[in-house]
Amino acid sequence: MQIKWWQKWLSYFYEIHVESAPSEINPHLYVSVNQGRYQLSTANAVYSHEDKYTNFLDAFRQINLDAAGIEDVLILGLGLGSIPQMLEQQFGKQYHYTAVEIDENVLYLANKYTLADLASSITTICADAHVFLQLDETCYDLICMDIFLDDTIPSEFEEVEFLELLRDHLTDRGLLLYNRLALLPKDKAASRAFLDTFQQVFPTGTYLDLGGNWMFVNKKV
Repeated sequence: MQIKWWQKWLSYFYEIHVESAPSEINPHLYVSVNQGRYQLSTANAVYSHEDKYTNFLDAFRQINLDAAGIEDVLILGLGLGSIPQMLEQQFGKQYHYTAVEIDENVLYLANKYTLADLASSITTICADAHVFLQLDETCYDLICMDIFLDDTIPSEFEEVEFLELLRDHLTDRGLLLYNRLALLPKDKAASRAFLDTFQQVFPTGTYLDLGGNWMFVNKKV
């Protein structure tokens, strides 16, 4: 859905509320226009903001996408679809995406405001990511892990068992990008602790310091 010209203009001065769609999972869920882009937010977090979702944008800039051999992409935690939108519109890539999102209202908003305008092939699945990975038998060239409940990653997605599931769904050349907050001192401390868990499953794993976020990767990029 195209942003109205007056919304885009005014959004550079203040955020313009467009639609609320609260759910049991996200009691405060709404779309706004901010800096000329659609933004999906909860009470304490931004789930999606087109190319202003800079944690993934900056990570993609550090990857040689042409050499990565990416065809099939798994997205865990869809938001409004910033990841496929950026890869298509900023980097000229049209991959096949499987997007897993537990909140049906997030899927509704993504389809309404973003996904319908993309040329890429996108399959959306309303499911818990942990259950999906236990049942899915596909391997992917790129997995983008971006699951948050407001501003917190549910603990089950930080455990070795879940990381092993992610590892087992990567192709031999596959790349994992795992997004974590690193804005406040407590966030950085938690992310440093997570690195030990991450390297139990990915011994050569590291992270990209993207300012307010750390992007954990299974290998150097």
